[in-house]
This record gives sequence, structure tokens and C-alpha cells, in this order.
Amino acid sequence: MGKEIVYTQQVEFGDCDPARIVWFPNFFRWIDAASRHFFIECGVPPWHVTEQTMGIIGTPLVDTHAKFTKTASYGDVLQIHTSIAQWRGKSFVQRHRITRDAGQAGAADAIMECDEVRIFAGRRDDGGIRALAIPDGIRQLCE
Repeated sequence: MGKEIVYTQQVEFGDCDPARIVWFPNFFRWIDAASRHFFIECGVPPWHVTEQTMGIIGTPLVDTHAKFTKTASYGDVLQIHTSIAQWRGKSFVQRHRITRDAGQAGAADAIMECDEVRIFAGRRDDGGIRALAIPDGIRQLCE
């Protein structure tokens, strides 16, 4: 496995349901932000730049699998550990592990694990999107 980049997320009151548990779609919103953060931290330019230079408009999600192991609530500070688990020809598997710092009590609590299959997308002539081959330069930056 290549680089692992950590994205930190503070859980706010509005992120939770009436039981004070993070509403599950918020995890996917934070993972999406962590995905882009991963590429920026690896040195990949913003998507508007890659669109002009390489025809890449972003990395849309095509499949996801998540496993929740503990709950989180407001006041928690979560760390989203993001890496590339597998490179394929036109897609890749991005792995996210979400933890909560246990403080002085010991090791971090594992909250969630998620594997996402994403593609590097370009525009088709009809306005749709298509998967592009993964550029070697981007792959090298992320390994």
C-alpha cells in the first residue's frame, strides 16, 4: 500500500440524529472530502486544472462498501485515514479508516471502514462521462 493521508473532522451537533449519533450519510460526505484531500496532499492539482491539462474532471464513485463498528457523537474528533488499496486500469480502490482518538486511555477507537471504487473521469462528446486510464504521473504521486 502507498501513502496514507489523514483528514480530521470535528463532529458537530447538527451532524447527529436525535439519539446523538452521527447520521450515517455524514460519514460518506466526510469520506468524499477525505478522498479529494488525499489527492491534494499527494500533489495532484485541483480538478479544474486537471480538466484543462489532462481531461480529468474528477474521481466519481462507482461502488462502495462500508462497515460501522462504533458510533460517534458531537464533540468527537475523527481521523479519516485514506490510502489507495489497489490500482486498476481505469479504476482504483480507495480505503478509508475512520478512528476516534481515545485520549490518554489508549489506542484509537475504530469507528468505520470503507472501500470505494472510483474512476478518473473525463467528458464524452455527448456530455456524459467516461472512465480514463489512470495517468502514471498521478499514480506515482500517490504511491
